[in-house]
Amino acid sequence: MALKDLPNEEYILQGNASCPGCPITVALRTVLKALGKDTIVTVPASCSAVIESLYPKTSFGVPTMNIAFEAAAAGASGVEASMKAQGRDDITVLAWAGDGGSYDIGLQALSGALERGTDFLYVCYNNQMYSNTGIQRSGATPYGAWTTTTWKGKKEQQKNLAEIAMAHEIPYVATASIAYPEDLYRKTLKAKETRGPKYMEILCPCPPGWRFDMSKTVTMARLAVETGMWLLYEYEDGSLSFNPPSKQIVEGERDAKPIEEWLRLQGRFRNLTDSDVDKIKEAMRKRWAFYRKKAELYG
Repeated sequence: MALKDLPNEEYILQGNASCPGCPITVALRTVLKALGKDTIVTVPASCSAVIESLYPKTSFGVPTMNIAFEAAAAGASGVEASMKAQGRDDITVLAWAGDGGSYDIGLQALSGALERGTDFLYVCYNNQMYSNTGIQRSGATPYGAWTTTTWKGKKEQQKNLAEIAMAHEIPYVATASIAYPEDLYRKTLKAKETRGPKYMEILCPCPPGWRFDMSKTVTMARLAVETGMWLLYEYEDGSLSFNPPSKQIVEGERDAKPIEEWLRLQGRFRNLTDSDVDKIKEAMRKRWAFYRKKAELYG
């Protein structure tokens, strides 16, 4: 579907409290266009809980339940059970959480919901840090990145939550980027039409936390994919496939841009040494090799 053909309905309303250049509203706006008005959302402590605006007003045009940091998936499980008890199968239950509330604090609730087979869509909007509480390191923070708790640069590689979700053998896992809204919209529609637990992860570059100009949010999201730092793929019933432009890079139809193009635009990487860049490149090479093998095995 072309961008101009997306639905006109808006469920992220004017007057929200997002920062200039915020990627989260871009992501949620697209996701809710695909899910529609018959959606109930659970939101843990996060930037989204602030963007939603202050009580008693809200800028989200669908029913939303604010819940404890660790409980987005648990709350969604309760909503799904309630809908099932009422015989309602026309409501989409969406858990909408950041990487802090997914990779770290909310991991146990997410894993439990996936293992139980909860019929819901869990979306992690990944800005690679705890942005709302002052830019602290999370499990999704990449190697070498500055945060207020890794002020010399993070020394550990980030974990991969999408792979953890795959290990639960759920029907659908996908990655997306705000720079490719048509791809995000299509994947959300597919998740909506799939029964059982679904997991999606959206790269959401944060201007304050990543230290880049607010006008470059989409550029940063696109460069992450074009350099191979972020992969676009889908995992459906045991089959892994890549999506453009990651697909063309994997298949050798186009070259990935140098990772330095992405790194140098972010102040959080300003203290990287040549050795650090080499470590990042090696980690990327291993990640690509892993997914190529997985695609061959499950494709």
